[in-house]
Amino acid sequence: MDLAPVLDGFGVVLEPTNLLYCLLGVVIGMLVGVLPGLGPAATIAILLPLTFGVEPVTAIIMLAGIFYGAQYGGTITSVLLRLPGEASSVVTVFDGHALARQGKAGTALGIAAIGSFAGGTVSIVALSFFAPLVAGFALDFGPPEYTALALLGILLVATVSNGGRLKALVAACLGLLLATVGRDTFTGVERFTFDSLALSDGLDFVPIAMGLFGLGEILHDLERRRTAVAAPSRVPNVWPSRTDLRRSSGAMGRGSVVGFLLGILPGGGATLSSLSAYALEKRRSPTPEHFGRGAVEGVAAPETANNAASTSSFIPLLTLGIPANATMAMIFGALLVHGVTPGPQLVDQEPELFWGVVNSMYLGNVLLLIMSIPLVGLFVKILRVRAAVLAPITVLITLIGVYTVRNSVFDIALVVFFGLLGYLMKKFGFEPGPLVLAFVLGAMLEESLRRSLLIFDGDPSGFLARPISGTLFALLVVVALIPLVRRLVVARRRTRERV
Repeated sequence: MDLAPVLDGFGVVLEPTNLLYCLLGVVIGMLVGVLPGLGPAATIAILLPLTFGVEPVTAIIMLAGIFYGAQYGGTITSVLLRLPGEASSVVTVFDGHALARQGKAGTALGIAAIGSFAGGTVSIVALSFFAPLVAGFALDFGPPEYTALALLGILLVATVSNGGRLKALVAACLGLLLATVGRDTFTGVERFTFDSLALSDGLDFVPIAMGLFGLGEILHDLERRRTAVAAPSRVPNVWPSRTDLRRSSGAMGRGSVVGFLLGILPGGGATLSSLSAYALEKRRSPTPEHFGRGAVEGVAAPETANNAASTSSFIPLLTLGIPANATMAMIFGALLVHGVTPGPQLVDQEPELFWGVVNSMYLGNVLLLIMSIPLVGLFVKILRVRAAVLAPITVLITLIGVYTVRNSVFDIALVVFFGLLGYLMKKFGFEPGPLVLAFVLGAMLEESLRRSLLIFDGDPSGFLARPISGTLFALLVVVALIPLVRRLVVARRRTRERV
């Protein structure tokens, strides 16, 4: 491994502008995590137009900081209010809030901060070594391999979605349909444009993302926060004891590994990683009955795993051009807007950007650890700000931001339309994540599929004849069959219990 680009990446990070944006991203991320309902994907969508005036590496450093900073911010509301600021912090509610009721909220927040730092750091080190290897392997990818990879990514997202699988598949199909709007790149025929010139070039990623994740999340959050719990006035003793650290050290180590591995998978990400790490600790614990009643391991494992996963999610994005989750789709869009195409060539063609972003995470995690514990009091005060004050400001920023991208009133109308669609999707249990990911992957899927069929003279068996694409299609079949196999196992188990 050539260390020169890695060292140059540290030089990029230590530039004053990049240092400032790294700090800004982490602080915004923590604030976003504290405010329930907004989320890093929505925040990145809203702030994306504000990054157009800076260098691509600077913009991505800030957006990455928002992502992994939000993972810890969501812990604060989970512990203090029993209200997860992030989906990845749902599991932390069980033991984190139980500790808070016992007067140990500071212990829970301290363990979460240290676990987040440990998981993030371990994952960054692994990212530094594995990402170039994956990029080198991906150079052998052609249209058939990208077809299989895009299909696998969409199916994985739908399979492990937070909502029902059927609803996730419906959302993904809608995303694929939206990706076909506009002029066909192969034949020039217009599709689903309804004779509108504004739609002839297709739907732009930014208004869709800002509508679904920005406006849609705000509308849904306003409805949900009617039943919000009041925040406590202060949180004492925000530092865990040696006994707590010793008890949680193993959980942090295992959570780091689980988070890193699951974060790489499309659809895996922080939420699935935190659930899996918590389940693992509870299963191997000699006292599983303590979980849910204030076990520090129940806080350490998911918090370590979600930060590790948020970092490893950058591997498929930067090396394959495949976003692993909704937030990665936002960063994927940001890269494209800044004229950077993520994929196997990125490591060699844009080494300053690649290693600048990766190395900025080392600094970002240190900043998170330093700021998270002293700033808890400030975050408690922020929790007391009424949603009725924050929501109009956020909506205004969203609409102004989308207008500045192309100076188009039509884009504002799109944001409003997709905002209402996003609100209805959340209200009826449809996650917008699969829709956005399918929309992002849809263009790649269509182009790769049609190029592959041209290569194979229309014979689809050619996909199975190539080693990499054949293996990926085999995985595709396995992933598709897993829910069916689970249903059969559960049905047989119930039949035996009845007998």
